[in-house]
Amino acid sequence: DVLRTEVDELVRLGCTYIQLDAPQYAGLIDPQIREGYRQRGTDPDRLLDRCIELDNAVIGDHPGVTFGLHLCRGNNQGKWLGEGGYEPIAEQVFGGLEIDGFFLEFDTERAGGFEPLRYIPKGKKVVLGLVSSKVPQLEAKDQLKRRIEQASKFVPLENLCISPQCGFSSTHHGNNLTEDQERTKLRLCIDTAREVWGD
Repeated sequence: DVLRTEVDELVRLGCTYIQLDAPQYAGLIDPQIREGYRQRGTDPDRLLDRCIELDNAVIGDHPGVTFGLHLCRGNNQGKWLGEGGYEPIAEQVFGGLEIDGFFLEFDTERAGGFEPLRYIPKGKKVVLGLVSSKVPQLEAKDQLKRRIEQASKFVPLENLCISPQCGFSSTHHGNNLTEDQERTKLRLCIDTAREVWGD
């Protein structure tokens, strides 16, 4: 109810783009966390259905507003939460959430391959989080372009985008990067996007 009230107020104030952060889905990807739910008496698949239902209730019916959803895998001080590919939740989440675009983290092998993107409904956007906001090492542009090409086998290139996998400072502790390193990574995203999609 709190989130739905906030969304309604943002729309009333004229906001036309709203992005939700959804770390709860990362826990429903990770096999160990799923097993932990089971051991505590909670069915992870029923929990997944409930999370989708609640997120759709938060979004509500707001014509003219674009909604994005970031499936955050954890980013506090360079740490991470969920491990595993999107396959266990892909069909339900990608097909069931009434949003316009998904922000998905693909910066490490922990995220698995792009195959679960086959469940993305036609016309929805996918922002590929290929650049890490956790570590200062700069990714190779050619490798980023190859990964975008791989993802385009499942989602049309015109519906793909590139970004860092998460924000550079999820908490006040931040991550182990300088501001110059952050700018360099953002510039890499821009340069890669221009080369792949044009100006």
